Amino acid sequence: MNDTYYAALPDPERHAEFYRDVPSKRLFVWIVDVIITGTITALLVPFTLFTALFYLPLLYLTVGFLYRWATLSGRSATWGMRLAGIEFRTRMAERFDAGTALLHTIGYSVSMAMVIPQVLSVGLMMTGPRRQGLSDLILGSAAINKAQASDLV
Repeated sequence: MNDTYYAALPDPERHAEFYRDVPSKRLFVWIVDVIITGTITALLVPFTLFTALFYLPLLYLTVGFLYRWATLSGRSATWGMRLAGIEFRTRMAERFDAGTALLHTIGYSVSMAMVIPQVLSVGLMMTGPRRQGLSDLILGSAAINKAQASDLV
């Protein structure tokens, strides 16, 4: 994608501070979000009279999807992202709305379900100038450091 496509996002060369340490923060965030999703799933099991133990993976995937979509819709960041001080922005440097959060969550879920897209996504985060994963690249979004995000229009 050319620079005009990302015209509203900070330039990664002139404003590297927006993207500094984002890949390592995203790894930390992923671990935190897995723990949160697992905890919520475990708390829901007794409310199903423990029948959820028969479909636990499906419950976990559903909880994870809803958690990610709801938190990204609300403030453009999951609880783990808020803890790490990063948030998503669209190519127009806006926070995610519910539709963008849904598309990003679908992309994330699809890439997590298959090895090649997930490896490609991690590789893109490690090497790309804006540290974007596969879903970010497709949507034109980027995870940036929140302290610098207040500098955006």
